[in-house]
Amino acid sequence: MSVVGFDIGNENCVIGVVKQRGIDVLLNDESNRETPAVVSFGEKQRFLGAAGAASATMNPKSTISQVKRLIGRKFRDPSVQQDLRSFPFQTSEGPDGGILIHLQYLGETHTFTPVQILAMLLAHLKQIAEKNLEAAVSDCVIGIPCYFTDLQRRDFLHAAEIAGLKPLRLMHDCTATALGYGIYKTDFPKSGPSHVVFVDIGQCDTQVAVASFEPGHMKILSHAFDSNLGGRDFDEVLFRYFASQFAEKYNIDVYSNTRASIRLRQACEKLKKVLSANPEAPLTIECLMDEKDVKGFIKREDFEKLSSDLLERIRIPCRKALEDSGLTVDKIHVVELVGSGSRIPSIARVLASLFGREPRRTVNASECVARGCALQCAMLSPVFRVREYEVQDALPFSIGFLSNEGPINTPSNGVLFPRGHPFPSLKILTLHRHSTFHLEAFYADLNELPPSTSPKIISFTIGPFQVSHPETVKIKVKVQLNLHGIVTVESARLIENHRYDSRGSVHVTSDKMEIDNHTSSDVANDVEDSHSAAGDETKTKMGKAIRRQDLPVTENVYGGMTKEELSQAQEKELQLVQQDIKVEQTKDKKNLLESYVYETRNKLLNTYRSFASELEKEGISRNLQQTEEWLYEDGDDESEKVYTEKLEDLKKLVDPIENRFKDEESRVEATRGLLNRIVEYRMAVGSLPATERDAVISECNKAEQWLREKTQQQDSLPKNTDPILWSSEIKRKGDALDACTAKPPPGVNCLVVQNCFPDEFLMCRHIMKSKVSAPRPEDSVESDHGNKQDDIVVATLIAVCGRENTGWCNYCSLFMVLTLYSQHSMDVTVNRKAGTAELTPFAIPYCPVRSAWFVYVLRVPLLRSAG
Repeated sequence: MSVVGFDIGNENCVIGVVKQRGIDVLLNDESNRETPAVVSFGEKQRFLGAAGAASATMNPKSTISQVKRLIGRKFRDPSVQQDLRSFPFQTSEGPDGGILIHLQYLGETHTFTPVQILAMLLAHLKQIAEKNLEAAVSDCVIGIPCYFTDLQRRDFLHAAEIAGLKPLRLMHDCTATALGYGIYKTDFPKSGPSHVVFVDIGQCDTQVAVASFEPGHMKILSHAFDSNLGGRDFDEVLFRYFASQFAEKYNIDVYSNTRASIRLRQACEKLKKVLSANPEAPLTIECLMDEKDVKGFIKREDFEKLSSDLLERIRIPCRKALEDSGLTVDKIHVVELVGSGSRIPSIARVLASLFGREPRRTVNASECVARGCALQCAMLSPVFRVREYEVQDALPFSIGFLSNEGPINTPSNGVLFPRGHPFPSLKILTLHRHSTFHLEAFYADLNELPPSTSPKIISFTIGPFQVSHPETVKIKVKVQLNLHGIVTVESARLIENHRYDSRGSVHVTSDKMEIDNHTSSDVANDVEDSHSAAGDETKTKMGKAIRRQDLPVTENVYGGMTKEELSQAQEKELQLVQQDIKVEQTKDKKNLLESYVYETRNKLLNTYRSFASELEKEGISRNLQQTEEWLYEDGDDESEKVYTEKLEDLKKLVDPIENRFKDEESRVEATRGLLNRIVEYRMAVGSLPATERDAVISECNKAEQWLREKTQQQDSLPKNTDPILWSSEIKRKGDALDACTAKPPPGVNCLVVQNCFPDEFLMCRHIMKSKVSAPRPEDSVESDHGNKQDDIVVATLIAVCGRENTGWCNYCSLFMVLTLYSQHSMDVTVNRKAGTAELTPFAIPYCPVRSAWFVYVLRVPLLRSAG
C-alpha cells in the first residue's frame, strides 16, 4: 500500500509520495515533476496530462483545462461566465443549473460534467503514481482551496471515487503547506507559540492563512482568500497589452481566433517568468495569425504599472486573515510566500510593506502542498509510523442549522459551527419532536463566501417514528463536521422516559423544556451519548423505563450527484479507459508491423543474405514494400486484427529463412554436445564387464558415424536451402544414446543425479552396482525412516564441498555419487514401487567459491533391474 498526496492545481498537478527515506515528488512520463491539468479528446482516444497539453493547440475545442474552476459551480454564476468566455470548449447549463461540457469524440458529441473531467485527471495521476511505485494506489490526501464549499468538497470526493481513489482527507492548501513547514522545524521557542503567515498565490486564486506553531502541535488561526486573483490575472494583463499592440501594429485581432489566443496566452505566461528575473523582455511569435510573425517588447516597470490594481488586491485577504486571527503585525514572526504565481518581485514588495518584514521562500513554492498532503496521508495511514504531531484546521465559513419549525437556537447567534471553528468536530442537538422532521444546514454569512455562492448546503429528513407519549420524547441528533470539512448527520436517536408506580401505572417524567423547544450541546469532538444500540431498546431501573431507538436519516445535497449519477459516471469512465487501451494496443500492433518491415528489409541485405534465394528475396522485398505503402495510405487507421494478420502473413514468408539462420548456430552447438557425450560414455565404460562395454562403445560408434554422414551431406548443400540435418535431430540422437546406454544389466540399480542450474553439471554418468556387492557401512549415513521392505525409504547423505562424495542406502543397497559445490546434507527419498527418487536438500546450498545459490532437481529417475 502506498501513501500519496495530490495537489490538483488550476494549471498543473503535483504528486507527493512518502517513502522510507522521506517525501519525494514523482516524475511523469516526460520526467517532469509537474503534470499539466489538461484533458484532451482526440478522434478515438483521450490525451491526459502532458499529452493533453501537447494537443491543446492542434485540438483546442476538445481540450479542457482549468476544470478546478468549474467544480461545484453554477452555469449562470457571473464569475463562471467570465471564465467560460476564455475557454475554447463548448458548454451549456445542466438540468440542475450546473455546467455541462460538450466534446467531439468517436464521431459523436459527448457530454461530460466537470466532476467526470476531474475524475479523468485524477485517474491519470493515479496511473503515474502506480507506474512509479510499482504498487496499487488507493489511500491519498488531496489538497483543496480553503474557500471550497460543501458541494465542491463532495464533488472532489465523487471524482476521486470514480477514479478509484480513497481520500483519507481533503486538506486545505495552506494547511498542507503549514504542516510540511512546521513538522520539520526544531527551533520553535518553548516560551510561547510562533505565528507564521502563509501567502499562497496560485494560478487562479490567492489564499492566506495564519498558523500558530508549538513543539508537536500546529493550529490554523484563520483563513482568507480571493478566489479570482492569481497568476493568470497577471498573464491576462500582458495578453490585453500585446493584443491591442498587435491590433495597431499588424492589424490582427487575436480575440477572433481561438488558436491565436491560446498561443499568445502561452507566450505571455513565459514572458511573465522572464520579467521576474530581468528588467525587460521581448516577445516573438512566428505565424501567430494570418501568416504574420509578431514581435513585442515590455519593461518590468511598465508591467507593474499595468497590474497595480492586482497588487493592491493582494493586501485585502492578508489584512482579513490577520484581523480574524486576532493578532497584530508585530506578533507575526515569519511570512512565507508560496504558489506558482508568487515569483513576481512586486508581490514580495507589497507583502514586505504590509507585514514589515521580507517574505521568505524556505519551502518549495510549487511542491509544498503535495508534500504536506503526502505527510498527512502518512499520519492517517497505518502503513507508516510518523511521530506525534497534532494538526488543527479552522473552518473558513459559519454554518447554521434550520428545522421545519424554525432556526436552531445556539449560544453563538444561531450558528452551529462558527467561522474559525476547529474541525473535525461533533455536536449533539437535543430536540423535542413527536414525528418525522427536517433539518437543513446553511451558510450563515454570505459575506464570508465566494461571490454568487448559494447559502444552502444540505437537508436531512429524520424519521419516520412513532411515540406513545409525545411529551416524554427527546431526539438526540449528532451533527459532524468531518475531516473533509463536510457537514453530515452521523446519527439520530429517540429517547423516551416513563416512571412506573407500585400499581404498574405510567407517570410521565417531564424534563425541563427550553423556551423554543430547541437545545444544542457542544461535545468537543466527543459523543455525549456513547451508547450505540441497534433498533429499539428499553431499560428499566428503579421504576423508571428508558426506551432508545435509532432513527433513519435521509440526506439531500443541494446540487450534488445522486448515487445513480455516480454509478453512471463510473461506468462511463470504465468505457473510456477500455477504449484508450484498445487504441493503444492497436497502435502497438501497427508500430510492431512497421518495425518488422524495416528490420526484415535490413536483415535481408545483411544477416539473412546468404540464407535466402534470389526468388525468396525478391518475393519478400515486394511484400515488404507493399505493406509499407499500405501502412501510410489505406492502412493508416485500421483495427488491431488487421495489423496482426498482415504481420502473420509476412512472417510466413520470412520464418523459413530465419529458421535456417538460427538453426546453423544451434546445429554447431548440438553437434558439439553430442560429440562430448560420446567421449564421456567411452571414458566411463572402463569398469564395466566386456559385453556391456562393447555394447556401449557400439552405440557410441553408431551415433558418431550417423553424425559424420549427416554433417557431410549438410555441408554439401547451399545455405539458402532447408537443411537436411536440423539441430533438433541431433538432440534427439543424443537422447536416444542416453536411453540406450542407461539400460542397466541384470541385478543393477542406476541413479542419475544432476543440477538443474543451466551451466552446472553435478554428475552425468551412470553409477552401477551389482546386487551381490556388499554395502559399505562406513560410507553410509544412519537413517530413521522405513525398513528394507517399505516401498518408500529415505537415506541421508552428507555432502562435502568440492569433492566427489559416495554413500550407500541401507534399505535398497543404492550406491550414490555426488559432486557438490557446497557442504550440506540432503535426503534421497526412494519410491521403490514407482521407480523414482526424490532429492531434497536440507537447505538451499550456497557456493562460496562461485557466489551462487544452487537448486537441485527434485525428481530423478531410478532405474531398477527387471529381475
